[in-house]
Amino acid sequence: MTTTVSGSQITFNDNTTQNTSAYGGGFAFRNRIINGGMVIDQRNAGASVTINSSTGAYTLDRWEGRGEASQGVYTMQQSSTAPTGFNKSLLVTVTTADSSLASGDNYYFRQIVEGFNIADLGWGTASAQTVTLSFWVRSSLTGTFGGAITNASTSTRAYGFTYTISSANTWEQKTITITGDTTGTWNTDNSGGMFINFSLGANADRQTTANTWSAISSVIISGATGEGSIIGTNGATFYITGVQLEKGSTATSFDYRPYSAELAMCQRYFQLIKFGTVIAQNTTNLLSNFSLLCQMRSSPSIGKTSGSIAIGDMVSAGYTTTSTPTLSAYDNNDIRVNFALAGFTGLTAYRSYQHEPSSGSPSLITVSAEL
Repeated sequence: MTTTVSGSQITFNDNTTQNTSAYGGGFAFRNRIINGGMVIDQRNAGASVTINSSTGAYTLDRWEGRGEASQGVYTMQQSSTAPTGFNKSLLVTVTTADSSLASGDNYYFRQIVEGFNIADLGWGTASAQTVTLSFWVRSSLTGTFGGAITNASTSTRAYGFTYTISSANTWEQKTITITGDTTGTWNTDNSGGMFINFSLGANADRQTTANTWSAISSVIISGATGEGSIIGTNGATFYITGVQLEKGSTATSFDYRPYSAELAMCQRYFQLIKFGTVIAQNTTNLLSNFSLLCQMRSSPSIGKTSGSIAIGDMVSAGYTTTSTPTLSAYDNNDIRVNFALAGFTGLTAYRSYQHEPSSGSPSLITVSAEL
């Protein structure tokens, strides 16, 4: 292959070109959004998750749904409906409408971008860099909709944006260019650096002026003045994919990464443990050390998926429990899991047992370091 390089412009032998000026001088990690193509869904494998006032939850990896109001309910799930060039999207479906938004009412989904991944943008300084947010969207509704970018450290700065869906049930690409914030506090470590919120409907006190930076009072701002509402229409659908946040004032082609690389980036925040060896400390307690698949963002919390945890050996019948295991020691590379749980009796001290899913006991251990 013959290529010609002139400044930031690369011309390939088929006369296609690629400009690297918006990438910070290279191709690595151009898109600051993780799983923007919606291809990773470790928790749910395509199953829907219900979001309401008491159930804010991560659904597809790195994407969190929130419902900060008492009436509206919606589901989120991975979908195979996607525009050309993509094969997955995130689907929102309203199952209980909230057509009268009161003070504080707020429905949205978001990605929290880690501070390390925005450090080079220089936000909060005089050298703040311009960024461009782009995405593909499709909805059963038309009109003006919105979102907001806020600082995750103190929620005191917000930039609202709006976009227009012109045709129902048709994929459309949207692009928003955002001038970097020269004030405010923007974390540049392993804590949350930036909230990128997509509004599904919000009261005016949870919106901000579009296309400008505004000071806010430590509340979650999810949308912009003048936006419409998805949550207000029962049965409404909203799809999104190809979400990209990049340095520069021009949206470039979507930053496709190998599936294995995207999965590993997601596993910094969430992992599933399917198999492992556990050791009986006595007749009722089991303990195991697990090496994590990759270094996580911070020391994680532990839980389990629905169902029972199955433990078995080559000698005796298996044991199950519906309780959640606990951490007795941990860091962001390895964890020690204590299975001192009701239901395990008759174990042989110091014997090795195997934790593995089965058709009768499908539960897996979850390890989370989400922001």
